[in-house]
Amino acid sequence: MKRNLLKNDGVQSLLASLVCVVLGLFLGYVVLLAINPAGVGEAILTVIKNFLTYNRPSSQLKYLGNTLVKTAPLLMCALSILFAYKVGLFNIGAAGQYCMGAALSLYAALGLGWGWLPCLIAAMLGGAVLGAISGLLKSYCNVNEVISGIMLNWITLYLTNMLLTTVKEDTSPYTLVLSTTNPSALLPSLGIGALFDNNQYVGFALPLSLVMALLVWVVLGRTKFGYELKATGFNKNAAKYCGMAEKRNVILSLMISGALAGMGAALLYLTGYEQWQCSTSSVPAMGFNGIAAAFLGGLNPLGTMLASFFIQHITAGGAYVDKSMYCAQISDLISSIIIYLCGFVLFMKHVMNSSIAKREEKAALKAKAAAEQDAANGKGGDQA
Repeated sequence: MKRNLLKNDGVQSLLASLVCVVLGLFLGYVVLLAINPAGVGEAILTVIKNFLTYNRPSSQLKYLGNTLVKTAPLLMCALSILFAYKVGLFNIGAAGQYCMGAALSLYAALGLGWGWLPCLIAAMLGGAVLGAISGLLKSYCNVNEVISGIMLNWITLYLTNMLLTTVKEDTSPYTLVLSTTNPSALLPSLGIGALFDNNQYVGFALPLSLVMALLVWVVLGRTKFGYELKATGFNKNAAKYCGMAEKRNVILSLMISGALAGMGAALLYLTGYEQWQCSTSSVPAMGFNGIAAAFLGGLNPLGTMLASFFIQHITAGGAYVDKSMYCAQISDLISSIIIYLCGFVLFMKHVMNSSIAKREEKAALKAKAAAEQDAANGKGGDQA
């Protein structure tokens, strides 16, 4: 029997992702058209082109490097969401865990003078601790991880601001410049920056995030530990009766998820690309964009790599939209619309599966009717 290619999960994820991307771009086009029809074509192309808007190849490489610098932390946040979701949990607290990673890595670097490796480990431990809190509340107090995650997001944001105020510049709300305050805390470049017109910010973070994606794929899909975590997430009672420590597995899942998000913050701030603004009053979007990247990638670690790059690509591209024709916030609006549509991949897959099931049902009924007709014709011929 010939297998329907559209029933393949990988093909479905790819097609659903493409549909969501196209819909997002179309809606962005409609919004731009409503605001100012004159520059709509150029604006939407600018969002798509991003670094390609520059004419010089060297500039294109440099700004491609900048996009990749922010792709690494986004990929880590997406892996955080993906890991938890694969084991039946929804870690919306990734944004707070990202804040904690930023707080501890920057304080360790700027306040304590640590090198990059202990700063990176501190960020992961901070994220893991927040994940453990959500896990403990879920396992022993039956508190939904979404509720505890949202609450911890805001608590962590203000704790981060308080802690990093001790290592900020005197005349601005931003933390001290890492490259001048403690160069040993900068992630090693490994010579990768030379490939991007000597972009000093491109380095160890990018390959490390890719390795982590492969590691998550192996752990979840190729190990007994990953199988136990997924089994616990799907049905805690069944896992318990099979001899698995279901409470421990829930806590471990959220700890690993939190560590990934915390690591993501360190992979951004330890490059020196950005400084933390101690007066910020909103949770970083990186944690929430990770949700879109995870679903756009079909909840597959390998697909999430490409999805993270795409989302960061359009986010950065939106900053190049002509501000004389559109307000400064239009880039964020267009990027948000596209990112929002990226979260509908599972819905698109459901629509595809429903359509395939209906067609197969009609084909089966038609084949059954034809078989009954053939049987009736054969019986009539025998009687004659």
